[in-house]
Amino acid sequence: MMDMQLQKIYEKAVELGMKNDPRPAKEVERFLQNEKKKFEKLEKKEREFFDSERLTNPFADSRILFGDPKTEVKKIAVGIDLEAAELLLVSELNRGGAKIDAAFSHHPEGIALARLADVMKIQEEMYEEVGVSPNVIEKLMDKEVARVNRGIHPINHQKNVNVARLLGIPYICTHTVADNLVFRFTQKLMAEKKPRTVGDVMDILLDEPEFAASAKLGVPPLAFVGGRESKAGRVTVTGFTGGTSGSADIYESMKHAGVGTEIAMHMKPEARKAAEKHHINVVVAGHIASDSLGMNLLIDELDIAEVVEVGGFTRFSRK
Repeated sequence: MMDMQLQKIYEKAVELGMKNDPRPAKEVERFLQNEKKKFEKLEKKEREFFDSERLTNPFADSRILFGDPKTEVKKIAVGIDLEAAELLLVSELNRGGAKIDAAFSHHPEGIALARLADVMKIQEEMYEEVGVSPNVIEKLMDKEVARVNRGIHPINHQKNVNVARLLGIPYICTHTVADNLVFRFTQKLMAEKKPRTVGDVMDILLDEPEFAASAKLGVPPLAFVGGRESKAGRVTVTGFTGGTSGSADIYESMKHAGVGTEIAMHMKPEARKAAEKHHINVVVAGHIASDSLGMNLLIDELDIAEVVEVGGFTRFSRK
């Protein structure tokens, strides 16, 4: 790989996120156009508080958090969670001559964390695609977005960004961008393999190195609802992108849409109870393994050769 500027990495990552978005391309473009219209209607004083990145990037939780966009990047430290401890580690490694050019986190920090709930509406398209009524999922997601917004509001969003700034480490995060890639990858994988049982679903996941490595360390894909011999029926990958977990009330509508098994990264207890009530199998692939898969797919596409694994990330290349 030739050196690439931080801005180019960011722009290409956003482009890949859009290419793999659950929404049709015209819906992503409509979102960006609506943001432009909102901006144009703002008074001069209001424009001061508008996040201009929203005009070109539909993923509020993926951003350059700190650093000169023109920074030439050859070697990066990649983490699922890349926070103060990992940033200090990067600094210490560089003191020892590691020559790490930037810190690359999956999970959002700073403004990307503050705006996490903005990407949750992406989930509406996923559920519509599997047959859930648009008005049902819209109402459920509106409630969930408001709840997540309230929960995020008091968090100390800038804490880790401040560490990066004081250490002088360029800092970037790609949350929904990478989640979109793993969503499309897993969706295609299941369509090709056509699992007959819940056990088949887990075995297909275990053929991927990220899930196999996680299983060896005690965190394999698990059936949260159903057993290995349970018939998989129609398999959906509706628990992989869109910021965070959606509404637990969606499972009744999923049942009526004919869903047999959902694959998710993680699952809240109330969602598990709802899925069980409505007889929908759920395979939880594993949060960190799924995130590692998404980041690996992204790094492959970005053609970044030199990667230092930190913060729970494990590098596997498919090139």
